[in-house]
Amino acid sequence: MSALTMRGAAAVVGVSELHYRRGEAPAGELRMTLEAILAACSDAGISPRELDGFVSYAGGGHDGAVIGGALRVDDVRWSNMMWGGGGGTVAAAINNAAVAIAAGQADCVVVYRAMAQADTGRLGYAKYHYGPHFLAHGVGSPAQVCALRTQRLLEHDGVPRETMRALVLAAYRHAQNNPTAQGYGKPLDEATYESSRLITEPFHLYDCSRESDGAVAVVLVSADRAKSLRPDPAYVLAGAQGAPGGYSSIIDNDDQYATAGFAGTAGRPGVADRLWAAAGLGPDDVDVVQVYENFSGPAVAALIDHGLAPSGPAAGEVLTVDNLTAGVGKLPVNTSGGNIADSFVNGMGLAVEAVRQIRGTSTNPVAHAKTSLFIGGPMAPLVSSTLFAHEDVL
Repeated sequence: MSALTMRGAAAVVGVSELHYRRGEAPAGELRMTLEAILAACSDAGISPRELDGFVSYAGGGHDGAVIGGALRVDDVRWSNMMWGGGGGTVAAAINNAAVAIAAGQADCVVVYRAMAQADTGRLGYAKYHYGPHFLAHGVGSPAQVCALRTQRLLEHDGVPRETMRALVLAAYRHAQNNPTAQGYGKPLDEATYESSRLITEPFHLYDCSRESDGAVAVVLVSADRAKSLRPDPAYVLAGAQGAPGGYSSIIDNDDQYATAGFAGTAGRPGVADRLWAAAGLGPDDVDVVQVYENFSGPAVAALIDHGLAPSGPAAGEVLTVDNLTAGVGKLPVNTSGGNIADSFVNGMGLAVEAVRQIRGTSTNPVAHAKTSLFIGGPMAPLVSSTLFAHEDVL
């Protein structure tokens, strides 16, 4: 019996995203979820009743039975939710859908996430995330947790702080071409970035992601069916998830404190290593990247973990504003504006932009992009990545 593989077995054929400023959603999470799914099905050219698989990312009570019932689907064959806060398994939700299709458990799977401040509050609120092991020591927000690890990356590993600034400025550059981005019409320069207020060292205001209301949906089908639905499906070439032993289970005393959680240990491959092995490709084969920036520092660490940039002072030679800009550099990153300058619905919008790059419909298209990497929330307890590809890569 041949080994089951998800390489190229499934493809994204429909995407949609709704996003609004925090607290300004016109409806609650359930309604926005349904609206996003209907729009993604329309984009795919299918009836929503054809959906038989449902995967949600991190939270919400809207499981497959609830959503399937509301959509009057013919059959619910697959329904689950990816665990893990901080966006860590947002890419794993895509991988999960692809696995279901590759294994014959479902034929048409939608991945979704909705957020509305009126329903679930703000992610930056301490009680939402942290128990006494953090709060007792004065650490009460995601920014503080990631700041500690980022400071270690800067001081111990020698990664220049300017790499964080470059990632932020490139995101704002991209947002100026994206009319739906919250940073659209609000260009950011180096002086404004540097003079913005300190949130928690080393993060200034612009190093922190936005919080948006909204919903995102991504529809996947088998590779064979994808070809009949549209000329430009984005195939799931590879995906990986997990965490090094002890990465988060021992809180802030783990050995890989300055990494984003994707790196391997001596003799044991990490999430990024497994991704490249499954894809049969390497970092040099990536045309464009969408990396979850809860904050700029973890995103820089994630790029390093995936081998897209070196660690240490040499990171500053690769992670420059120009090199991270589509149409200019060799490593275009967060081409919609990302979580920092576009919108933040737990990072699911990054998956949509990754697909748009394969389709060639991004507002900042990378010419002839054949591979598009989506990196889930770095420095989260569990992390994940998905590599999308054009049919030519299969």
